[in-house]
Amino acid sequence: MRKLVDEFKKGILEENPIFFLVLGLCPALAVSNSLNNALGMGLAATFVLVFSNSIISLIRKFIPDKIRIPCFIVVIATFVTIVELIMKAYFPVLNKSLGIFIPLIVVNCIILGRAEAFASRNGLFVSIADGLGMGIGFTVALMTIAGIRELLGNGTLFGLKVFVGFEPALTFALAPGALLVLGLLIGGIRWIKSLR
Repeated sequence: MRKLVDEFKKGILEENPIFFLVLGLCPALAVSNSLNNALGMGLAATFVLVFSNSIISLIRKFIPDKIRIPCFIVVIATFVTIVELIMKAYFPVLNKSLGIFIPLIVVNCIILGRAEAFASRNGLFVSIADGLGMGIGFTVALMTIAGIRELLGNGTLFGLKVFVGFEPALTFALAPGALLVLGLLIGGIRWIKSLR
């Protein structure tokens, strides 16, 4: 039980995919302009991480080494397709807003990396804990970046006006703002970690 908790916490704190491993930056920068987008992308990636880790962990002993990466990609693509179809059916506005970044989850280095480095070498429950922790860590990082960008770039949170008479800084709503916020957050987190 302790190992499950440790694997879960690791993805959120010590090995956060965005802040510490610096993986999955393309969607992190592209869709973090609003909290709605960040939450949708984070939940989609978490779903794919948990279920692909589960299946890969279960079939890992049956996959020959020479074809393991293509097999992992097929498993991941299956769950990405499920997410994409659910989003198109029930959340069309979010699906349109996230656009190409949902299908690109298939080649997201966080998901493929966890399949190769963790799920293919560990049992089912530990792989589920790892996928859930990494997914939540990814979601928290996305929402942190998006919250700062949406607040400073639009004066809103989840699309609701927060400040009255606030003059938004358009830079934060655009791509340079994403890089600026991400860089400052990574620098700040590493500085705080160095103080311990």
